Parts: sequence; C-alpha cells; structure tokens
Amino acid sequence: MITPIDFSRLQSALASPRNLTELAITLVCLAIAWAIERRIERADRARLEAEIAAGARQAPGARLRGVALRLAFPLIGLVLVYFAASIWRRHVGAPFFLAIATPLLVTLAGIRMLVYALRRLFPGAAWQHATELAVVAAAWLLAILYFLGVLGELGAALADIVIPIGNAQVSMLTIVEGVIVVIVALIIALWVSGLAERRLARASQIDPNLRVVFASIIRITLVVIGVLIALEVVGFDLTLLTVFGGALAVGIGLGLQKLAANYIAGFTILLDKSVRLGDLVTVDGRTGIVSQVTSRYVVVRSLDGLEAIVPNETMVTTTVLNHGYTTPGIRVGIGVQVGYGCDVERALALLVEIAKRQPRVLGGTRAPQSFVTGFADNGINLELGVWINDPQNGQLNLKSAIHRDILAEFAKSGIEIPYPRREVRIVGSVPAPATPGSPGSPGSQPAGSS
Repeated sequence: MITPIDFSRLQSALASPRNLTELAITLVCLAIAWAIERRIERADRARLEAEIAAGARQAPGARLRGVALRLAFPLIGLVLVYFAASIWRRHVGAPFFLAIATPLLVTLAGIRMLVYALRRLFPGAAWQHATELAVVAAAWLLAILYFLGVLGELGAALADIVIPIGNAQVSMLTIVEGVIVVIVALIIALWVSGLAERRLARASQIDPNLRVVFASIIRITLVVIGVLIALEVVGFDLTLLTVFGGALAVGIGLGLQKLAANYIAGFTILLDKSVRLGDLVTVDGRTGIVSQVTSRYVVVRSLDGLEAIVPNETMVTTTVLNHGYTTPGIRVGIGVQVGYGCDVERALALLVEIAKRQPRVLGGTRAPQSFVTGFADNGINLELGVWINDPQNGQLNLKSAIHRDILAEFAKSGIEIPYPRREVRIVGSVPAPATPGSPGSPGSQPAGSS
C-alpha cells in the first residue's frame, strides 16, 4: 500500500548515518536501472538501423519492444529496490528511502505508459507535444500532492461541494473522478481498438471494405463499453443517460442531419462495396484513386498528389464514375491527324504497332486498335485505342511515350502530320499599278498647264 510521505521522519532520517546509507543504496539501484535502460536503448537503436539498412519493414514485435523500452527503467528500478528493501528489512530494519522510491517508480511507469498510449493514438498530431507536457505535469502534480498528504484534504473539500442534478445530489469529487475515469477508459478503449484495426489491416483474406466496417464497429463498441464501465465505477446513475439520449435525438433532428447522413451513407458504401480502396473514380469533377474509406468520408487522391475529402453523402447522392467497378482496365484514346495525301492504311498499322511496344498496353481481346474518326479541314482524323489495367500509374506518361513514337515513326515513313494552313487565290485580272507621271497618277498634270 502506497502511503503519503512522513516529512517529519524524513528530516530525522537525513540526520541518521544508517538512513544515509540506505539513501545511497537507493540511488545506486536507480543508477543501475538507468544504465541498463541506456544499454537496451543503444542495442535497440543499432538493431533498428540494421533493419532499415537491410530494407526490412517494421517487425511484428516492434510495438511491444517500444513498450518495453519505456518501462525498462521503472520496472528494473522496482525490481532492484524491492530486493534491496527485502535485504535491508531482514538485516537492518524497516526501510524508509527504499519505500519512498517504490511509489515514485510506479508513478513514472504509469506516466510513461500514458504518454506512449497518446502517441500511438494520435501519431504526428500538431498538439501532441503540448498534450504530453500537460499530461505529465498533471500526473506529477497529483503524485506530489498525494505524497505531501495534501490530496486527501483536497478530496475532502471537493466532496463537501454538492451540485444538484435533477433529483440526485452529486459531489464535485464524484464529477472529477468520473471525468478522470472516463478519459482513462476512452484512452484504453481507443488504444485497444487501434490494435484491433491494425490487426484487421493485415488480414488480407478479408475484403477491405469489411475490414473498415469491422474496425468501426469495434471502435464504437469498445468506446461505449468503456464509458459505461467508467460511469458505473464512479457510481454515476446510468438512467440519467436517457436525458442525454433524448437531447442527442433532438440535436440530430435539428442540426446534425448531415453528420448522421454521412455516417449512414458510409456504412452503406462499405457494405454494398460500390467503392473500394484503390478504385479509380471521378466524383464531383475530380478524378483520383480512393486511398481511404471511413464511416464519414472518402479520401480521393488525384494523380497530381492532391487529396479530396468527399463526404459519404456526396458519394451516395451523386453520380460516381468508377473506372474499375467490374473490370480493372480502362480504355485510353489517343488522337492524331494525317494529311490527305498520306497512306492512311499504313498510318493505322503503324499506330497499332507503336502501341504494342508499350508494356502497359494490354493484348488479347483488348489489343490496340486504330480507327478513322473523321475528315477535318487540314487532314484525316485517326484515333488509337489502348487498354491498360493500372490506371493508378497515370495516363499522361503513356500518352507521352506513344506520341513520341508516333512522331518518330511517321517521320521515317513519310507520313505527314498537318498543321493549319490557308491558301489565298486571286480570281480575275488585276490592273497594273500606275507609274508616276502617267495619266491618272497622283503626280501627273494636264497637258498645256504651266
């Protein structure tokens, strides 16, 4: 049982040579634990650098290894302090400084685990560092208040403050405890659901949409269960949740229709599999790859790197062009114009031959084909149609490669690619321009004039 520190005994212990020896033993135990932790960190860093150099992906036990690294110092310190306290108690008497080190190490282990859970839940968040500092400061403040014996008095003062909620009388201490327990329960529930989501993400035998559905259900279920358990632990009357449920229903009816519609549409999309991860879609005038499907929105990443967050309601209520809904391949049309005096059959054959050189172009029943599409002012319009099954790799690079080959092959074969030209023809005779001095010219004078 961890008890507050008796500071009157602390003062007398510092004046005793025996207790100073115990303090030195405590510091030696902590120093050994710190040295072992540094050695483990260096070994783990060297192993990680070797894995990165070898091009290996993150090992399955890397997450567990990260937890062990953060708990190495407090756990090793607790073991050393426990054995030192046992020996001291057997040969000298009741320990004092060794007993003080135990709650401090337990507090440090709890803080490190809490910070690690926050980092895993919100990786890369901008507010993560500030939140970690606030959590660490609050945890150490509570620990210090407890060790000083002030926390008990503060709790008694909060228990005397009673707030009427309906027919019940709830103390401020109960509210504070409830908030703390609910936050801890939420962190644990989100952490466990995150582990389950990552486990599902590696289950390749399950459809990607079903994995998102299962992950959402697991997360919602664990969060609800965690909150209910936390409220039950602090003695909260769960019947009061009916009031909250009614208020939530009114809120959905008044102003949260869009949010509720997005969640319902999200589960509809995930279950009917109309849009899957990796599909090439065109929605709201934007074409891109579906990179993420959630219960509220779909992320469409265009080939230029921009990501559009499309609400699920938009995906359900508007027309979505799914370029690979039934088959993964798409057709790419490439237009070209040749002169009227060229060999059109030779040009069509060259277009097919050029397309077959590209490794991305499909063959078989989807082999390249060329067509005459019309007669323009300056030449004959041709079109080369090719099929590819990897539209996520882009179409512009394929078109560029085929256009360059067309320029080279047409030049070798003497096939002209025309450009706009205009011919001006003058019909009828045109009078010769007048020369100076001739009759009717501007500088001429009538005969006999001076």
